[in-house]
Amino acid sequence: MRPLAVIGNVNVDLILGPAAPWPKAGTEIIVDHDELRVGGAAGNSALAWQALGVEFEIAANIGSDQFGRWLSEAFGHHSDKWPVRPEKTTLSVGITHPDGERTFFTTRGHLPRFSLADVFAVIEGARLQGGYALLCGSFLTDDLTADYDAFFDWADSNRITVALDTGWPLDGWTDENCAATRAWLSRSGVALLNEVESTTLAGIADPIEAARHIRSHMPEGAIVVVKRGPDGALAIGPDGNLVSVAAPAVEVVDTIGAGDVFNAAFLAALASDEPLVSCLMAGTEVASRAISTLPRNYGGPTSLQEPVR
Repeated sequence: MRPLAVIGNVNVDLILGPAAPWPKAGTEIIVDHDELRVGGAAGNSALAWQALGVEFEIAANIGSDQFGRWLSEAFGHHSDKWPVRPEKTTLSVGITHPDGERTFFTTRGHLPRFSLADVFAVIEGARLQGGYALLCGSFLTDDLTADYDAFFDWADSNRITVALDTGWPLDGWTDENCAATRAWLSRSGVALLNEVESTTLAGIADPIEAARHIRSHMPEGAIVVVKRGPDGALAIGPDGNLVSVAAPAVEVVDTIGAGDVFNAAFLAALASDEPLVSCLMAGTEVASRAISTLPRNYGGPTSLQEPVR
């Protein structure tokens, strides 16, 4: 397997729900489910790799409080070199709804201060040569995002393929955020987008045509993946051909981090030189298992080949 790393946001998720209807101000409701867990796009992907028995590195930072120490402990030796910031650890409270969707309330916390120096404190380019770096949380990691040009230069110099999943911009898909994302994608070898992101960036309603449009502005041989939730996933491969898979029918518990889990399983298969259709199947199968189990279950080291029942 080619080496794998994830770079980006790790924070604390407090999941509560389901809540319906939304409560009125000044009232209190009781919900059936609560879970305190590692969150953030980078954290979710790394947890999936960990459960799947995949070797990886993760570059992140943490706050100087009890939550920061708890996050570090969750990753064992992987967090040995994580820088500690004086800010409080970023906390997201996710309120789930009966249809499986969710609403987040997130503090800024330590994430904006995650920097390129923090990445280099954890990851050596020589160890990741020929591999994949999953770059995520672009609109939350202000200091690193400001240095993305230098990051891409570093990746190029070490023959590291960047797989980009920006996440949702805090102020929405403004013209400025779309332009920035297009610039980042022009230097990425893999785009991992959901359907809304892909159609918004391309300005094209059809997700297949949107994916083709995005790929036309990426490096030669790039892969564009569009994650479609219950409708599965599609990709435009290095040869320009379309590949798609359906998602298994499951009873959803919560969808938080589903795309991040997909990213992890997809890239693990890609790093093993599996065919693109097998990579899409791995992503959809493992993500479907994760969102339909409580406590969350990713399967074991053989789950990249096993279908969800």
